[in-house]
Amino acid sequence: MTDYSLPSRTITPKGHLGTRVRDIFRYRELLVNLVRKDLKVRYKSSVLGFLWSLLNPAMLLVVYYFVFSVLLGSGIARFPIYLLSGLLVWNLFNVGLSTATGSVVASSGIVNKVWFPREVLPLSAIGAAVVHFFLQGIVMVLTLLVFRHPVAWSYLPLLVLGLVALLIFLAAVSLLMSAINVYLRDMQHLVEIALLPWFFCTPIVYSYDLINDKLGSSSWVYLLNPVTPVVLVFQRAIYGGYSEVVHQFPYWWYVRNLVIVIALSTVLLAFALAVFRRLEGNFTEEL
Repeated sequence: MTDYSLPSRTITPKGHLGTRVRDIFRYRELLVNLVRKDLKVRYKSSVLGFLWSLLNPAMLLVVYYFVFSVLLGSGIARFPIYLLSGLLVWNLFNVGLSTATGSVVASSGIVNKVWFPREVLPLSAIGAAVVHFFLQGIVMVLTLLVFRHPVAWSYLPLLVLGLVALLIFLAAVSLLMSAINVYLRDMQHLVEIALLPWFFCTPIVYSYDLINDKLGSSSWVYLLNPVTPVVLVFQRAIYGGYSEVVHQFPYWWYVRNLVIVIALSTVLLAFALAVFRRLEGNFTEEL
């Protein structure tokens, strides 16, 4: 009698953690193609296309500048540059996590048909967010040129380390949320709600020095937010040439914080991969 059952690997986790990481690497071409597909679908039939990625941060810049600088009086000189240096980081984290959380459910069609490392789906969402990050970086460069703003050149190399730290943490959280969202569809809405207070718990529209002055020795609590050290590095490197406002901690202070985020995020990523592998077994049934 002929056996027409599906291969077992479509409904059960495949291999240990090391095997899964190798599978993701072997399917890197699929990952790149999914990123391209996401970008094409997002701007399909759009007249401006990728220009929308530039207009979005530009509009946010105008709105936040008017509200926090003109109306409320933030007291931060050259506020547009200070704001955008933090928004670059937050937009990457916000868009990446939001889209990655629903990525497995949104791709249920291919998940139920063929086998591939499902981790590729949330990672591809992060990949698309990274493309937008670099496009929005163009707005940052143009803003610096318009204001003729001096950057802190010695701190610019830390931007790479900061981006690595953010991506590892983002990948870990996205893998966890996307797997849980298959079983609990409310997770995607919960993430969207949680990102709002998370934004205001990150020193983007206000200065970290303000928190440091008010909380004193307890200000380290703010550094428990993994996004905060990355934002502080971007602010120090991009806005730091205007030293009257931005925090002036020693170079090693920024490096130490980023290394801690990378170390803890790597542990979290290993845990997320293990959880994802375990929950993946019933993805087909749940979808």
